[in-house]
Amino acid sequence: MDELIKQLKEEIIDVLNLEEVTPADIDENAPLFGDGLGLDSIDALELIVLMEKNYGIRLTDPAQGKEIFKSVAVMADYISKNRKK
Repeated sequence: MDELIKQLKEEIIDVLNLEEVTPADIDENAPLFGDGLGLDSIDALELIVLMEKNYGIRLTDPAQGKEIFKSVAVMADYISKNRKK
């Protein structure tokens, strides 16, 4: 799981072009939106595409995304349970 969290942090930085951020800067338990990393709704769409492209997970319910994208740790847990092998 630690490897998946590290990989997710790197992918988030890459996909969202967070040039000033390193994986070490991202607390895996901190919120991704609002006070935490400060992502917005456009970033959420990018994360949905990332999950589909890299892990074969298709989100159909926007409310589901709100729960999954609470933090990197929650994303990693969801991916590990639902990824297409």
